[in-house]
Amino acid sequence: MGILLERLPGITKGLPGGQLLLTTADYFIDLSRKSSLWPMTFGLACCAIEMMASYASRFDFDRFGVIPRPSPRQADLMIVAGTVVKKMAEPILQIYHQMPEPRFVISMGSCANCGGPYYDSYSVLKGVDRIVPVDVYVAGCPPRPEALQYAVVKLQEKIARMGLAKTSGASLQQERGSRDVAAEGPRIEPPLPPRTPATEK
Repeated sequence: MGILLERLPGITKGLPGGQLLLTTADYFIDLSRKSSLWPMTFGLACCAIEMMASYASRFDFDRFGVIPRPSPRQADLMIVAGTVVKKMAEPILQIYHQMPEPRFVISMGSCANCGGPYYDSYSVLKGVDRIVPVDVYVAGCPPRPEALQYAVVKLQEKIARMGLAKTSGASLQQERGSRDVAAEGPRIEPPLPPRTPATEK
């Protein structure tokens, strides 16, 4: 029985009255998910301009079925484009949890991937994968619109391999959670010396 299911979808021929199409529910569910990705656009810096160019007439993201949504309640994909500062980490996490399952994340640009040129800054998060699980990373500073479209194609291929029986419809990153920062070890800052009042001379 397992060999038959691996070969589906398939058409059986030679039936009286025509043909019969056999398939699984996973195939149709994954087909509808990958063909209608609605991103919650989250533009934080200069990568957002390239993301906006992807929706313009030259690159035309709509032909992929990618239609931007202004509300996280209607979106199933979050595109994090730009530098994530620590002040924005909590709103990103809150918006991510407002999205319905299964939800996906694309990290766009070097700043969202690992901090980029601002890696040594005290206020920059060293990668958005420290707070939310990322499915696809897009390299570049800033990446071209074609790179974002390629990332969406790779995400669609990943969605096509999802199965309800194995993962309950969630991707592997969603089951594992975000990157384990605690395992990397905490960054301990030395305590500041106590302040002493200045003596008058």
